[in-house]
Amino acid sequence: MDRYAVIGHPIGHSKSPAIHSAFAAATGQILSYEAIEAPLGAGQFAATVERFRSQGGRGVNVTLPFKPDACAYATHLAESARCAGAANALKFEGDRCLAENFDGSGLVRDLSHNLGLRLAGRTVLLLGAGGASRGAILPLLRARPAQLWVLNRSAAKAEALVREFLALGADAAVLHGGGFDELAQSVRFDLVLNATSASLSAETLPLPARTFKPDGLAYDMVYGKGLTPFLRQAQQAGVRQLADGVGMLVEQAAEAFAWWRGVRPTTTDVIRRLSLPLI
Repeated sequence: MDRYAVIGHPIGHSKSPAIHSAFAAATGQILSYEAIEAPLGAGQFAATVERFRSQGGRGVNVTLPFKPDACAYATHLAESARCAGAANALKFEGDRCLAENFDGSGLVRDLSHNLGLRLAGRTVLLLGAGGASRGAILPLLRARPAQLWVLNRSAAKAEALVREFLALGADAAVLHGGGFDELAQSVRFDLVLNATSASLSAETLPLPARTFKPDGLAYDMVYGKGLTPFLRQAQQAGVRQLADGVGMLVEQAAEAFAWWRGVRPTTTDVIRRLSLPLI
């Protein structure tokens, strides 16, 4: 039986085994999928992957804090992993280890396919300049928004991130970076994405109500937290469509499953089972 796994630290909270088991049952694929907690420390991630490969492992998902380690471990990087500087999926082919980052493509798939948002020509705000934002920028740009603003508490960090993508050929008329203070003068946004860690600590971000369009979408990449402070801010500003990151989680898993197995599972039932009311 082909073996797959998710590797992280900690890993007990991971939904990946349940998601991939559901995908396998729905598509008739015979495989096993487990959760592996790798020790922290230099070389521990690589040692864990090597051990899994030696036992017949075919591929792994990678979660915090090992996504940069996965990128460093791989022998062949897809553009998604190279631009993000991190990988969330590895595939083993003999001596080769291929790396992908499906977080951004999973996000765009959730936005367009599940939530019905056409990104082309829209104004998009991406909050945060960490790894989650880095992985989302390229797929968002490929969806051809009119503007994509990357704003962060530290304007310098957001500006540096944007410069990296401009150097790779992104359009300076579309992609902008700066600090949260720019929201006072910026356009109103069709889509506001929270890629910060604020919702994990129930922190409120300094977002003026005019940031949001009432007929737009507010999306928190955190999932399973209900109505986070960010989503509550959007709701109070009159936004009618709210979403958390459960769809992104399932869609990136479906991308990895298709990459490994050659068949893409449907995601609707899995998303519905994992979703919590945003109240």
